[in-house]
Formats: sequence, C-alpha cells, structure tokens
Amino acid sequence: MVAFVWALYLTRDALLLIYVSALVAIGLSPLVTSLEQRTLPGTSKAMPRWAAILIIYACFVGAVVGVGLLIVPPLVEQARGLWSALPDMLHRGQQWLIDRGLLVRELTVREAVEKAPGGTDTVGTVFAAVWGLVGGVFGVVTILILSFYLLLESNAIVTAFVRMFPRGERARVQDASRRVATKVSAWLGGQLLLGAIIGSTAAVGLFFLGVPYFYVLALIAGVGELIPIVGPILAAVPAIAVAFTVSPAMALGVAVFYFAQQQLENHVLVPKVMSRQVGLNASFVIIALLIGGSLLGIVGAILAIPTAAILQVLFEEAVPDAAASAD
Repeated sequence: MVAFVWALYLTRDALLLIYVSALVAIGLSPLVTSLEQRTLPGTSKAMPRWAAILIIYACFVGAVVGVGLLIVPPLVEQARGLWSALPDMLHRGQQWLIDRGLLVRELTVREAVEKAPGGTDTVGTVFAAVWGLVGGVFGVVTILILSFYLLLESNAIVTAFVRMFPRGERARVQDASRRVATKVSAWLGGQLLLGAIIGSTAAVGLFFLGVPYFYVLALIAGVGELIPIVGPILAAVPAIAVAFTVSPAMALGVAVFYFAQQQLENHVLVPKVMSRQVGLNASFVIIALLIGGSLLGIVGAILAIPTAAILQVLFEEAVPDAAASAD
C-alpha cells in the first residue's frame, strides 16, 4: 500500500491529465450518444461512434476558428494600438505618480521591466513563460487525444466497470454512471455560458465607460472567467491599468465595475448557473471551489464542481435516504 501510494504521488501530473481527460469524455458522452443514434443521410445505417466524436471535435474547432475570424482582426488592431500607445500611457501614469510624490523620477520601459518582480532575469522569465505555454499546448493536445479514445471505448469501459459489481447492483451502477455523465456534461455547458456572459457584459460595460481597447479587455475577461477565483481578478488588472492612463476617475469607475461584476459572478452567477446546470446546492458550489482551490490551486478550482457533482451521485447511492430527502 505504501508503494502504491508513493507511485500515485510520483505520477500525480499524469493522473491529473487522465482525470481531466475522463471528465471531458464523460461530459461529451451524452452528446456523442445522441449523435450516434442518428442515421446517416440517405441510408438507414446508424452513425459510427468515431464519426460522432469527430463531428463534435470539428464543431468545436470550427467554433473556435469562427470566433477567431470575427474577433482576431479588431483584436489585432486594438492590440497594435495598445502597444503603440504604451510608452505614452507609461509616461502619463508615472507623471501622475510624480506629481503626488509617489515616484521620484520617470523610469524607462527597460528599467520598469528590470524593477518588476523577477525582472532581473528577463531571459529566464521569458523562457519559463514559453516553456509553460508549450507544456500547456501539449497538455491540451494530450487531453483531446485521450478523451477521443475514452469516448470511442466508453461503452466497453462502462460495461467492464459495471461488471465489477454484483448482478443485483449493476442496474443501479449503470444509472449512477448515466447521472454522472449528465452532470459533468451540464458543467461543461455552464462554464462556457459563464464565460460568454462575463465577456459580453465586460464589453458592454467598458464600451459605455469609454475605455479604449475594450475589445481586447473583454476577451481577457471572458477567458479569465474560465479560471475560477483568480481569473476574474487577473482580468481586471489590465482594464484598470488602461483606464488609468486616460484618467484616475475612469480607472476608479472600471475598478467599481469589475468589483460589482465579480460580486455578481461569485455570489449569483456561478452558484445559480452551476446549481441549475449541475444540480448542486449553491452553498456546495462555493464550498467546493474553496476546497478545490486550497488543495490544487487554480486547477483544483476548475475541477472542483464536476468532482463535487460526482461525489454527490456517489453519496446519494451510498445513502439512499439522503437522496430521497433531497428530492
């Protein structure tokens, strides 16, 4: 047992990738099954499972490419304008600090980078960032490939899992597996819905506040929503910084807007959307996020809600009276 636990610890990164891949496969399973039951156009044959999976993957890639074609041109234009205006923004921001005695003299961009945390080792920081990006891309590709094979062989995997239980319990285990798949699939949809809501509201709010480059900042807000707890906070920093270069009053307005949006997201949107989508109590959603973030940081916060949904199904099966009272 000690050797087994030690082996689990040594392979924790690989096991985390496997767990995420399993969650993706479980979440997509109801959709794949629905497509698999459809007949091919012009024939009476059912659609092969591999074709159903590839259609979902193709739709996902097509959606990403389509959104990219819509937002990349203005995004690149605004990002180029932001980069061109960055020196002037830095000058105006530092001048405001100098006028109030908070800064002795203006710093060049190079000095600002060197004085930033970790700025003395710029090459190492850049290398670490690039290496992290490569690792992230490799992880995503691994998850997609492993999820494909898990979906392809899901029927055999579930059948083998169910056969581990006594005959009298197999129908119950099959039903619990189906409910887990439904909940995880709902979680995936809920995450995308929250990102779209936050990104859209951020774009509208920043536009009416008159913040430049609102397109870029709204996209950052939408992506940041996919990272629980810290994502919205990190997304607010560039928006406030850009607004500060226009005026301190605008920066204050943006800070108030993001604070209100974050409070709405933390206390209303996430609990309500996830409780409606996944079927978890709103308080359980908040508790799961706190515990997951404490255990594994950002990754733990991302995986907290689907893990809590799986644990809820297991608890309901272990304690039928609790499930009946909850209903």
